[in-house]
Amino acid sequence: MSDPLSDNAEARIDDLVAQTKRKAERYRAMQQAVEQVSVSAASKDGTATVTVDSAGNVADLRITDRVREMSGDQVAKAVLTALRAAQAKLPDRLGEVMADTIGDDPRTRDTIVGSYRAKFPEPEPEPDEAPPPPDSRIGRLDDEPETPRPAEPPPPAPRRPAPPGDDDDNDEGFGGPVMIRE
Repeated sequence: MSDPLSDNAEARIDDLVAQTKRKAERYRAMQQAVEQVSVSAASKDGTATVTVDSAGNVADLRITDRVREMSGDQVAKAVLTALRAAQAKLPDRLGEVMADTIGDDPRTRDTIVGSYRAKFPEPEPEPDEAPPPPDSRIGRLDDEPETPRPAEPPPPAPRRPAPPGDDDDNDEGFGGPVMIRE
């Protein structure tokens, strides 16, 4: 006669082994899919397009003939801008691949994607892409009156020195007397 407790334990162990094998297969599939990821981005003016692999390394670089009219600094800036933009796209793309392969393990996905976001953050806006000044008309309706900017406060009036020998209001040089006799 078989022991029901040992049969149950064996079934649970078999179940855990099967789950672990399935999980390992999904992780292998994820690794293979991640290795195939590449992301491209172009500079704002389109002179440079950079493709990066899943590690963020340059896999391809395309430069148009427009660079002939640009300085070396401008070309370098276009390439670096495109590179950073492509790298910044990696976390989202890898998150998609991981959701497809190991979707039932969001903690692992979030950890890996988070490390990619830390390594490849969104690029800072270019100086010419700075937010509009506060008095810009963006966001207002045309029939709204412009809000006048507050006037700059006038500079403080120069202080008159205290008359010599005036010791009643002596504050030891900390701001002078409050009232000045004339």
